[in-house]
Amino acid sequence: MATSTPLKEVLLVGFGAVGAMYSLIIKRSGLARVTAVARSNFDLVARNGIHIKSKKYGDILGWKPDRLCQSVSQAADQPYDYVVVTTKAVPDLVQTSQILTPLLSPPYTDIHPQPSYVILQNGLNVEVDLYRTIKRLGQGEPKVIGTALYIGTNLLAPDVVEHNDFDRVSLGIYRHNDYTTSENSPEEADILNGIAEVLEKGGSTVKIVPEIQRVKFSKNFWNVAFSSFSTLTDYTLPAIFRPPPSASIAYTPYVSPKTAALVEQYTIPTIEAILLELIALGRALGFPDSEEGIPTIHVQRTIDNTRKLHMSPQSVHKPSMLLDAQRGHPIEVEVIFGEVVRMARERDIPVPRIETLYALLLVVQNQIIRTTESSRL
Repeated sequence: MATSTPLKEVLLVGFGAVGAMYSLIIKRSGLARVTAVARSNFDLVARNGIHIKSKKYGDILGWKPDRLCQSVSQAADQPYDYVVVTTKAVPDLVQTSQILTPLLSPPYTDIHPQPSYVILQNGLNVEVDLYRTIKRLGQGEPKVIGTALYIGTNLLAPDVVEHNDFDRVSLGIYRHNDYTTSENSPEEADILNGIAEVLEKGGSTVKIVPEIQRVKFSKNFWNVAFSSFSTLTDYTLPAIFRPPPSASIAYTPYVSPKTAALVEQYTIPTIEAILLELIALGRALGFPDSEEGIPTIHVQRTIDNTRKLHMSPQSVHKPSMLLDAQRGHPIEVEVIFGEVVRMARERDIPVPRIETLYALLLVVQNQIIRTTESSRL
């Protein structure tokens, strides 16, 4: 007589746009039971569920996970196979290990084994603090999965999520200070396959990679070059690339013909130089000049693909860092820029343009924090 496979227990921490969509995906798989921690929007979601407006998964009114908790402490009453972290990585305000403290300290650690942690956060080295904290528990090698996530989703309201037609994620084991191991061990493959199966069954596009940090590093190119320019100028990227509108169509922003030649002569080459600084750091980290590593051609690809996208009259995309700054929310300056600067200094790789971007964005972050603190007084 056949026996059914028990459902995996998955805890998802952070119920914003990404958290809501991946809660849905995990639940849709039929392979897992989902507990989600919603903090700021708990009351609304507990009462009404969440309205998901997805071109891929449909219009779903009042959706809820299997269990909704208001805190990690409340959720720390059972063991989990996987803990998926979808909170924004802002270590200058709070470390991921602080958010997950109830899972990383007694009585939880006395009763339950440590789960595998899936870090669905933007930026570099977002796994380090959690890895070190688990390592100090003395329960063996931490099981931490790094990711590179591409998804088009926004929180329109605390209980309304908009999602377009794609979500894809690369998964790989985080190996501390190891950028060159390029083969998963059988144990690592088991950990990765377990969550990959759930996500794929739920409808997401998943790729298991043998070395995740080079994938994350490659993704960070766009954020370093373009999120920075957009946030610091307070303009979306058509201000760099889009020609003026015709008489039959209206849009803003666009590049004024008056100084278009200067933008092409100075702005675009500066963006290219920023990306070449990242290439130099990548080489120092051991990433080869190949498609399996970080190819030098990635610089021109990044610029060309961005130009193509934002020359379009239909371009309305607003980088999330710009959106956060405009809303007065903390930006991901440390994990996108600060980590690059620190890694470069450790290896004596000059990155003066990236350091300048970091220095300017630190002022933006500082004032967002100051304003937030003042409003609480």
